[in-house]
Amino acid sequence: MNAMNPSVVITARDVSRTYQSEHGEVVGLQPISFDIAPGSFIAFKGRSGSGKTTLLNCLGGLDAPTSGQLSIFDTDMSSMSDEYRTRWRRQHVGFIFQQMGLLHRFSAYENLDVMARLGNVPRRERKDRILYSLALVGLREYADHRPFEMSGGQQQRVAIARALVAAPKLILADEPTSELDSETTHDILEAFRQIVEDQGVTFLLSSHDPLVDEYVDDTIFLTKH
Repeated sequence: MNAMNPSVVITARDVSRTYQSEHGEVVGLQPISFDIAPGSFIAFKGRSGSGKTTLLNCLGGLDAPTSGQLSIFDTDMSSMSDEYRTRWRRQHVGFIFQQMGLLHRFSAYENLDVMARLGNVPRRERKDRILYSLALVGLREYADHRPFEMSGGQQQRVAIARALVAAPKLILADEPTSELDSETTHDILEAFRQIVEDQGVTFLLSSHDPLVDEYVDDTIFLTKH
């Protein structure tokens, strides 16, 4: 394991995930190994069913590998209890989902406030952190707008700001541009790139989109057998 190597924040060695069904064992993720440096912008690519979402879930503490070794920020992910995994996830990880998952009756500010509370952002810091996160994605003036009052690209930017508000060290994005047109996709990927450079976070995303290749530092390919 590379847990003590400061140039590596994520180490995966033969990490795999299987599930049991009534028809037998289902392979969700074939064994995969990689190292990721801090502040990297990395894409996971592969055919549908290759396990991209499963891998992101394991990296984000939403799931646990069936076998292999996975170390993130000097923490052995395989030895965590469910309770500790939840606390670890809220402290270290920001998620950007394909469907965004914004609360449509809430304003952009209120959507971020929910995440700030879950991330234990101190009350005295919440307002500044929320407005700062919205400013990072160019939506400071949209703080009082609700999702249905914004375009798809603006909604995705709110989802990005929500992922940033608790100051995570790791951001995971699952097919974040799959529902966007090419112009908006370029804008969103540029925002991701800027966040990596300005905030120093480690940013991992899954995607089929060839436009992603123009922005990421490296691509890790998953196989499906």
